[in-house]
Amino acid sequence: MEKILENLVMVITGAGSGMGAATAELAAQYGARVVVSDLSLDLATATAERINAAGGSAAYFRCDVAVPSEIDGLIEFSVDTYGGIDVLHNNAGITDSGVTDKCSVEELSIDVWERIMHVNVRAPWLTTRAALPHLRKSSAPSVINVGSIGSSTAYPRCVAYGASKGGVAILTKSLALELAPDGIRVNAYGPGPVETDMLLTYFESSDEGKQLRDDLVATHLVPRMGLPEDIAELACFLASPKSSFVNGVLWLIDGGQLAWRGKRLLDADGN
Repeated sequence: MEKILENLVMVITGAGSGMGAATAELAAQYGARVVVSDLSLDLATATAERINAAGGSAAYFRCDVAVPSEIDGLIEFSVDTYGGIDVLHNNAGITDSGVTDKCSVEELSIDVWERIMHVNVRAPWLTTRAALPHLRKSSAPSVINVGSIGSSTAYPRCVAYGASKGGVAILTKSLALELAPDGIRVNAYGPGPVETDMLLTYFESSDEGKQLRDDLVATHLVPRMGLPEDIAELACFLASPKSSFVNGVLWLIDGGQLAWRGKRLLDADGN
């Protein structure tokens, strides 16, 4: 395997499970030294231990990215552990249904709305700001945010999530513009439906969860759900010097879902 991230220090929030964990493990295989951060210390520890057991280099840190002082602690820990930061991957995110079962416009509480905004939009801004002095010292600095196809289109019971991911899209462009003189690239990727616990919770929040899942897959030109490993490959590319001419973009990775407006005809096996 080509070491496209050789010796780069990569800090990943929300890396205890799902896409974040897959990205942390792949980044380590590509040669990065990884700081695995998550709200759950147990999940962060488990991801880091898998990386180290496989011969990679990882440290773990518990961080609630909704709390500014914990973000500062994460950045300080990363620099103390590895001597700097080259890549900041703002992966942590939550959905309406991941916080509450009251997801309609009328029922969604202000507290839930603010929690989602703090985690999904405010945290990438605060984490980037805290990491800036260290990114400026890197020879290959990069920030990667997690958007969504929900940055571009609406989904049921996702009013706060959709608004937050729309914010991530323009935040990414704004940061790319402001930080370009420092040589810091800022990009985002927008996943479609990916097999993660967060998406499973979304499906389970609906009485028609299986039908919703089938309907989503039926809109894919690639006839399956996305996998965390699919996303990890794109995240590592965006983190690497191989993407040195990519800046200020939201890169969709959705199986072709937003390439058209329609539904494939499924056969009897659902394919």
